Amino acid sequence: MMDIMVSALEEHVTAGREALERHAWAEAFEQLSRADAAGELGAADLEALAEASFWVGELDLTLDAQERAYRGYLDDGQPCRAAGIAMHLARHYNDKLARSVSAGWRGRAERLLEKQPECAEQGYLAMWQAMLALGEGKIDRMKERAERALQIAERFSDRDLWAMATHMLGRALLADGSVEEGLFLIDEATAAAVGGELSADITGTVYCWTISTCRDLADVKRASEWTEAARRWCERQSISGFPGICRIHRAEIMRLRGVWSDAEMEAVRASQELPAFSPRVAGQALGELGEIRLRMGNLEAAEEAFAQAQELGHDGEPGISYLLLYKGDSASALSGVERALDESWDKLTRARLLLPLVEIALAAGAPERAAQAATELEAVAEEYGGTLFEACALQARGLVQLDQGDAPTAVRSLRRAVRLWHELDAPYETAQVRVLLARAHQARGDAGAAAAELRVAQGVFERLGASRDVDITADELANLARRRDTAPGAETVRSFLFTDIVSSTNLIEAIGDEAWRNLVLWHDRTLQKIFAVQGGEEVEHRGDGYFVAFPTADAALECAIAIQRSLAEHRRVHGFSPKVRMGVHRAEAARTGQTYQGKGVHEAARISALAGGDEILVSVETLETAEKAYPTGEPRAVSLKGIARPIQIAAVKWQ
Repeated sequence: MMDIMVSALEEHVTAGREALERHAWAEAFEQLSRADAAGELGAADLEALAEASFWVGELDLTLDAQERAYRGYLDDGQPCRAAGIAMHLARHYNDKLARSVSAGWRGRAERLLEKQPECAEQGYLAMWQAMLALGEGKIDRMKERAERALQIAERFSDRDLWAMATHMLGRALLADGSVEEGLFLIDEATAAAVGGELSADITGTVYCWTISTCRDLADVKRASEWTEAARRWCERQSISGFPGICRIHRAEIMRLRGVWSDAEMEAVRASQELPAFSPRVAGQALGELGEIRLRMGNLEAAEEAFAQAQELGHDGEPGISYLLLYKGDSASALSGVERALDESWDKLTRARLLLPLVEIALAAGAPERAAQAATELEAVAEEYGGTLFEACALQARGLVQLDQGDAPTAVRSLRRAVRLWHELDAPYETAQVRVLLARAHQARGDAGAAAAELRVAQGVFERLGASRDVDITADELANLARRRDTAPGAETVRSFLFTDIVSSTNLIEAIGDEAWRNLVLWHDRTLQKIFAVQGGEEVEHRGDGYFVAFPTADAALECAIAIQRSLAEHRRVHGFSPKVRMGVHRAEAARTGQTYQGKGVHEAARISALAGGDEILVSVETLETAEKAYPTGEPRAVSLKGIARPIQIAAVKWQ
């Protein structure tokens, strides 16, 4: 009978270990649990049961198996292995906020290892000490401990330890401001993780560290690239994805991209998966859920999520302060974000709070504090680089400039911020800055430009489902309309763009009516998307041509160039696209209803008529008003039909 029981135990252990190798976590958990019920497992088998229990979300069983494995290794005379298990237990209890229990297990590991000759577990202890130093802001100590862990990893050929130590050294370099060197080490460690060189547990750890670092650096592109690489690794290993904390990071990226329903689902799943493992990180998930719902305009649901986050130890900033601001309590909002800033020792953590501080301080009537925060944010952007930090710094500076009454300079800062947010594929933030830009245009007395920006922003908010922002832009547009109605025919300055497909009649004859209709539909969608990106106001659409007004010369020229490049790329990839001619001219015109009238409009239309296929013609006086220098051919004087004086024009070299 005893032989049968031993045989069953060995059979389940063998099957469980094979399943573990295949990352079939549920199967491994079932087989090893049966083995545990069939007889007494050795320390190594208990360690395997703990791993399987962790991956199926049974943390209490994980802790039980690890505690028994610890005793087993001690009984077997393997103190280093026992210390390794003690450190796992210290980490899990720390995540559960059982800090005293965690400290006890860490103390056991330290006492066991101090009496032993050098072993790999001493490297893992050094890593734990490096992480504690990071949390305390002791960067020199962190670096020294990480270097010690790396030396041990290389001596014992321990790839898991090597990857963690390399990543931690990279993080230390980042904290010292050595961004390029730090990111090189972090990327190297992450490549080893998603390349399949590490265990599943350490792969998940290194990946999550990397995404967290990308979040701190505001490096969305790097985070997206590593997330895609990790997804491919998960597919190869039959892993459905890293639970909990990694879902939070994915939700953050989705939020920035404007995919809010998916982001909300990820944050909810993380908040459900994490409480047993780590209440503190579950609080982060609920904080992220609050941020998402805040953007959706669901303030009541956001407040509920933030309250739950605070119960689990997460401060919920800057979301809670924004919520207070939206509810009209700017003084409490300012106190909240200042308190969070005071508790943040490193520059990258502070940087995430500085733009909110600028906005809230201005609303609370503290312009000097807003200016200080904008200056600090500019310093971070200068030191660490990155498009997102630069976009935030420009937005913050534009807000301060607008508050100081310097609307022309604010327009320049905010227009650059719009471009950078658009490069980041962050539609909500882009639309938010367009609203600020509209206010700057309005402060300059340019109601038409303000209305154009507001209409683009409103369309984005409607598409995203940002109900609160939709209402705000609708109110601002209504106020502009009322003011415009009191001053009919008021003169305004715009940059006008006319476009037209060349030889459209010949094209219809060549490709047929149906193909022509499909081509025009593609042409219209392509151009309208680019108009919106550059803040263009579509004035008229006749046949296969457009009349569009822009607030600045740069916006009109960038739009024209983007259209020609898009058409050329479609031609290169698909073999065909229509040839379009364009004319750009900045002039004064009268706004009448939904259109513009005046000599300047006629000049712009006549310039466009002179262009050939794939050509952009622009008046020299328009080029002179542009902030950016655009390459052109030699200027030439032309006479325009119905216009008395000749006008200087040039062809833009957009290729």
